[in-house]
Amino acid sequence: MSKVTTPGGHIVVLGGLNMDLMIETPRIAGPGETTEGTRFYTAPGGKGGNQAVAAARLAKKSSQVHMVGRVGTDSFGAEMRDFLDSNGIVTGRLASDEETASGIAAIFIDPTGENYVNAVYGANANCDTEQVEAAREALEGASVLLCQQEVPLDVTFEVMKIAKEMGVTIVLDPAPARDVPDAFYDYPDILTPNQGEAESLSGIAVFDETSAAVAAKIIREQGTPTVIVTLGDEGAHVESDGISLYMPAYRVRVVASVAAGDAFNGGLAIGLSEGADLVDAAKLGMASGAWCVSQDGAQEAMGTRNEVDSLMG
Repeated sequence: MSKVTTPGGHIVVLGGLNMDLMIETPRIAGPGETTEGTRFYTAPGGKGGNQAVAAARLAKKSSQVHMVGRVGTDSFGAEMRDFLDSNGIVTGRLASDEETASGIAAIFIDPTGENYVNAVYGANANCDTEQVEAAREALEGASVLLCQQEVPLDVTFEVMKIAKEMGVTIVLDPAPARDVPDAFYDYPDILTPNQGEAESLSGIAVFDETSAAVAAKIIREQGTPTVIVTLGDEGAHVESDGISLYMPAYRVRVVASVAAGDAFNGGLAIGLSEGADLVDAAKLGMASGAWCVSQDGAQEAMGTRNEVDSLMG
């Protein structure tokens, strides 16, 4: 990575917050079919919220993570806000939308732990210039901006431009996959696609470490200095200036793969904000993701620093 993160500052997360409606089932129903699940529960989620909690639980001091986004004024919104607060996240710039319900995601989990997600973004989709200005304020003194593609892309684009001008390291998770504005991927310092997203961005089928390396090189040519392709239980590939490195996964018993990528991004951001180099920050991200998949839920599954460090030995 050509740019060096200025350590010591906080992390700003701009992104989505959804209440996850989790259904564990032996088999996903087909068209016109009903199948019986084995367990249902709710858990605070959304890629932005997940990444914020992942980072906050790994942080060595309180108020290290600031959340920017929107929830509804419904009970889901209140519960999600309370959960962020309970994890020491600064929520003063998290808006409450009186006109639109909070976002939700119906998540089906099969016996292997694989997840299938259908989201309705609700209040997240109403993020606008209010969130741009809130992010501008929050970015003062920040080391890292974490963002995704769950809130309107024009908002994310403007916030990335502001962060770039302020010298803040920008980490973008290109999920969910969307058609983005021209030059959108010129602004992140680090892009963290999973296998499917890397395939969409590169045109290369990604199924192992070799194909991940090829895809990462192609994606870098599109404007982002550093690309980290996450491969689930197969690890990750890091491609940057002078670095082309496959990193094997930490081995754990998988309970559910929900939010594993978000846990990775949260750990990566904390590592960078603490002054770790790119590879060591990615190792922290991978250990964070591994701990997450060994637990139930999304935000509730994020590991503490002691728990995640225990995987790293």
